This record gives sequence, structure tokens and C-alpha cells, in this order.
Amino acid sequence: MELREVTVVSGSFVGFQLLFSVASPLLSSAFTTGYGRLPSAKHTEWHSRFVSTIHALIVGLFCVYILWFDDAVNADPVWGDPGLVKLNVAITCGYLLYDLVLLARNWGTMGDSFFVCHHLAALYAYGYVLTQGVLPYFANFRLISELSTPFVNQRWFFEALSYPRSDRLVVLNGVAMAVVFFLVRIAVMPPYYRRVVSTFGTPAFERLGLGPQVAWISSCICLDILNTIWMYKIARGCYKVLVGAGRKAKLSAQDGTHTNNHRD
Repeated sequence: MELREVTVVSGSFVGFQLLFSVASPLLSSAFTTGYGRLPSAKHTEWHSRFVSTIHALIVGLFCVYILWFDDAVNADPVWGDPGLVKLNVAITCGYLLYDLVLLARNWGTMGDSFFVCHHLAALYAYGYVLTQGVLPYFANFRLISELSTPFVNQRWFFEALSYPRSDRLVVLNGVAMAVVFFLVRIAVMPPYYRRVVSTFGTPAFERLGLGPQVAWISSCICLDILNTIWMYKIARGCYKVLVGAGRKAKLSAQDGTHTNNHRD
């Protein structure tokens, strides 16, 4: 790993720590009604999700930029110039390390084995990108999944602030979360794996060696199994919210009809 990547990973780790301990408390207190009434245990996860949202926006938008404009990476997905991708991956690695430390320190209230598996699988694969500069297109493509994270976090914020599930904002965010999660984590699987399979047997693929090949394929499978499990949970939750909102609207309509008939 070059000095630049080490610096970015370290700076990212420290930066996200500062966002967690300084920026989030100040901004949340100033701009979020109801934040001050939350118990201290909720504050920890609140700040964690605030940081998660900032990371997702930075990395996700950077990822889209690279996919659209980095011709070298798109032309050679295995060995293309990894400069911008390594920078993006280094930011993510710093975040993943920060989040693992945070989970370890608050395991009783925030511990989640799925997240630990996700983070470790991602770090395992991204380590090859940072140290050897391999698979830049595929590493960057995986990061597009972060664009669903702000919606997932917003759902938690609404729940923490005791918004009813039938609230219009909650319903809209829930639908948007399910749609975006599906688009950036599930719908992309067929084209992603089609591009993966197209590299098999090529000189570029053989040049990787067994280590990067195993890290690449195994981490992708692990991450996509987790994404599929999360998609199922999100879809089930979205269905319940929509059904609940529909029942409430139906009851309101029936009450209105009953009231009008009574007045007649």
C-alpha cells in the first residue's frame, strides 16, 4: 500500500471519528427537534448513522462519477488505472475500520453479526485493491450499493423520533428505500456477474493469481447473500407499512362516509 492510500485510510478513520463525536452532536442538537429527548443509548446509534449517511453520500457519488468518466477503469476492469478507485476505496476502508471499533465498543446496544461479516468481507477484498491495484472497476462497482444507505438510516431516524409508521414521510422514505436498495444492490447483480464471468480465462484474469481471485469471488458472494437477506427484510417491512397506510386510509374514508350519512 502506498503512502497516499495509508494517509487516506488513516485520515478517513480520524475524520469519521470527529464526525461521530463532534459534528453529529452539534448539528443534531441545532437542527433536529426531539433529538434532545432521546436516551443516551440512542444518541450513540444516532451519531453512528449520521456518519454512515455522510460516508455513503461521499463514496456513492464518487463511485457514480468514476463509472461515468473514468475511461481507463471502464476499458480494463481488471488492471485499469486504479488511482481514483483506490482513493474511494481508501475512504471506505477508513470508515469500515471506524465502524468496527464503534461496534466493538458498543456491542451490547449496537452489535450486529451481519454488519461485522459485511465489513470484514469488504475489507478483505478491498485490501487487494489498495495493495495491488487490481480489479478497480469491480471494486468501484460494489460501492454503488452505498447509495441506499441514507434511506435506511432515515428510516431509523424516523423511528427514533417516534414518527408513526403511517406518517406520509415515513411511507415515502420506506418506498424509496426499498426501490433504491433493490436497484443498487439486487438489480445490479446480473450485469455485474456477467462482467465477472466475461473475464474468466482471459490473460488479465490469469495474471491476478489465486489469492485475488478467491478474495474477489468469495467476498462478492458473501456480500450478495447479505444483501439478499436485507432486501427480504426491507421488502417485508415496506409491505407492512404500505398495508398499514392503506388500512388507515380506508378507515378514514369509511368514517367520512358514515359522518356524511349521519348528517344527511
